[in-house]
Amino acid sequence: MDITEVPVSQDNKGKKKKNKKPKKKIVKEEGNGEGSGVEKKEVEKMEKSEAAAAFPPTFSVSEIKNKQRRHLMFMKLKQEKRMQKMQLKKKKKKEREALGDKAPPKEVPKTIENQRVYDETTVDPEDEEVTFDEGTDEFSAYFNGLTNPKVLITTSDRPRGRTVRFCEQLATVIPNAHVYYRRGLALKRVIPQCVSRNFTYLMVINEDRKVPNGMVLCHLPDGPTAHFKISSVRLRKEIKRRGKDPTEHCPEVILNNFTTRLGHSVGRLFAALFPQDPQFVGRQVATFHNQRDFIFFRFHRYIFKNEKKVGIQELGPRFTLKLRSLQKGTFDSKFGEYEWVLKRHEMDACRRKFHL
Repeated sequence: MDITEVPVSQDNKGKKKKNKKPKKKIVKEEGNGEGSGVEKKEVEKMEKSEAAAAFPPTFSVSEIKNKQRRHLMFMKLKQEKRMQKMQLKKKKKKEREALGDKAPPKEVPKTIENQRVYDETTVDPEDEEVTFDEGTDEFSAYFNGLTNPKVLITTSDRPRGRTVRFCEQLATVIPNAHVYYRRGLALKRVIPQCVSRNFTYLMVINEDRKVPNGMVLCHLPDGPTAHFKISSVRLRKEIKRRGKDPTEHCPEVILNNFTTRLGHSVGRLFAALFPQDPQFVGRQVATFHNQRDFIFFRFHRYIFKNEKKVGIQELGPRFTLKLRSLQKGTFDSKFGEYEWVLKRHEMDACRRKFHL
C-alpha cells in the first residue's frame, strides 16, 4: 500500500509542475511564431497609448471622470482652437494684402444689436406725425424756449449717507437743482408745493439696504412720470483717475440710441432736465447711452489735444438705469394711467427685442 501510495502523490506533484511548465512553453512557442499573442498585446498597448496621445480627442471631454485630466484636456483643446483661429486670421490678412483693392469686404460680426428684432414703433425723424406729437406734448414748452428747467431732488424716508451723497453729486451735474430733505411727506403733498414754486421736475431717489436702487422722475406740472431701477452706482471717490469737481457751467447733453416712440419720450424726458444753451467754456458733457434697454449715465470733461485727438476725463457720478414704468400725468400709484409697464417674463423672453 505504501509503495502504491507514494507514486500517486508524486504524480500529483508532477502534474502540478507539468501544468506550470506547458504554460511557459506555450508562451515561448507562441512567442517564436508569427502573429504571436505577445506581439498582439504590445500592438494593442501601442494603439491605446497613441489614442490617448491623439489630439484633439475623438471623444467628448466631459466623459473624462478625473477632474484634473478633464481640465487639462479642455485647456489644451481651447489653446489649439485659439491657434487655429490665429492662423486663419493671418492667412486672411495675407490674402487681403495680396489682393489689395480687389479684396472682398470684411465680414460684419454678429451681435445682439445688429440682429435686433425690428420694432414697428421705430421713430423716423422726418415723419410728420412724430413732428406734430413733439410740438404738442408735455415737453413742447421747454423745447420752444418758454420755460427753464428747475429740479427738486429728494430721497425716500430716513436716507443713509451714501444716498444723500449721491443726491448732492447729482445736484452738481444738473444745473439749477436743489436737494431737500423729505421729512416723511407723501409725494402727493410734495408735488403741489413744487408746482407752486415753479419747479419743472421732481426727482426721488429710493434706497434699499443703504444703497440707491430706484428713481422716480416726474415732469411738472402735467407729467409724465417715469420709474427707473438704479444699479452700479459709483460716487466720485470710487472712480479711478477722476478729474476735479465739475464747475457750474451748463453741460452739453448727448442722447444715444433712443430710437422707438417709447425711447423718444424717455430721451426727451432726460433732455428737459438740462438748459438748452450749454456753456462750451466748461467743456463738460452729460451722456445718456441706451444699450439693450439699459441707460448708462456718464459725466465727462473733454479737451482738444489737436485737430484729430480729444482727451476725456470722467468726473462722476456714474450709474445705470432700467425703465420699469412710464405713467401719464404726475405721480399717482393707485389711480394713475400707465403708458408702458415692464413685464419681465413676457417682454424679456426674447434677447434680441428691445423697447427703447
